[in-house]
Amino acid sequence: MKKRILAMLTATMMVLGLAACGATDTKDGAGDTSAAGSSSSGDLIKVGIINNDPNESGYRTANDKDMKNMFTKENGYDASFAYSLKNDEQITAAQKFIQDGVDYLLLSAADTSGWDSVLKDAQDAGTQVILFDRVIDADESLYAASIVSDMDKEGQTACDWLKAQNLDEYNIIHIQGVMGSAAQKGRSGALTDTAAAEGWNIVNEQTAEWNAEKAQQIVQSVIDSGEKFNVIYAENDDMAKGAVAALDKANISHGVGKDVVVMGFDCNKWALQELLDQNWNYDGQCNPFQASYIADVIQKLQNNEEITEKTIIMDEKGFDATTITEDDVNKYGI
Repeated sequence: MKKRILAMLTATMMVLGLAACGATDTKDGAGDTSAAGSSSSGDLIKVGIINNDPNESGYRTANDKDMKNMFTKENGYDASFAYSLKNDEQITAAQKFIQDGVDYLLLSAADTSGWDSVLKDAQDAGTQVILFDRVIDADESLYAASIVSDMDKEGQTACDWLKAQNLDEYNIIHIQGVMGSAAQKGRSGALTDTAAAEGWNIVNEQTAEWNAEKAQQIVQSVIDSGEKFNVIYAENDDMAKGAVAALDKANISHGVGKDVVVMGFDCNKWALQELLDQNWNYDGQCNPFQASYIADVIQKLQNNEEITEKTIIMDEKGFDATTITEDDVNKYGI
């Protein structure tokens, strides 16, 4: 009887041993169907990307293209995109992405405020939030990282340049971007503060919402009013272009050594060419190429690495028509 029990135990041990070997083989990939699907969509990093309208400006077009080139299936991502210039529409899109279970929510906010509730929802859902392009008014604990331009610095660099021109008088048409956006607040704030400190005269201050045609209308209305001006401070290149169209229509000279100083932002290649041709005077860089920085942050988070630099500021320059080179146009133009 004992021999019979021993034989049964031995057989059982052999079966278990074979089963264990089979499990080990499967883990190593032999006959493992899950290993064969390691590059399937189930293993892709799921990201929801909320951006401003790509048609907003040349900067935004370049920014969107950079994001789409990076966050592809070939690079290991399952990316969905949503676009709007309105904060409420962006918030709705963010809520949907969170409900869809994205791993990462990448956000370029239309407005700096109103995001706390959404970010808390993302945190509760286990969705990591990464800001790009623009800062928001929210506690740092609500997002993983922020890859942004320093809009305040962009504006101050431009105003410092304008101050250094030592004009006999400063009568400025200030054309603003979409009100409440980080770019508008930073570039407007610098001019407001500098004008107050230096005693500059802001002849007219209106938003053209990044739009060339609206900017042209604003400048045309000032021309029609007969008010004196000698500086146009436009918060992006497209609005500067619209402003110049109004000047050209009225046969008012502009650029280096001319009647009106023209200033823009974003460094579109065609805008830098205007500087090189000395038709404009200044252009402030806003670096749109942020996708590689974001991807680096995502990979660190995937590897459970600490993000030591919570806010990454893009390196940016300001260009003067009297010193810009053709190499600058080719290197920095977007």
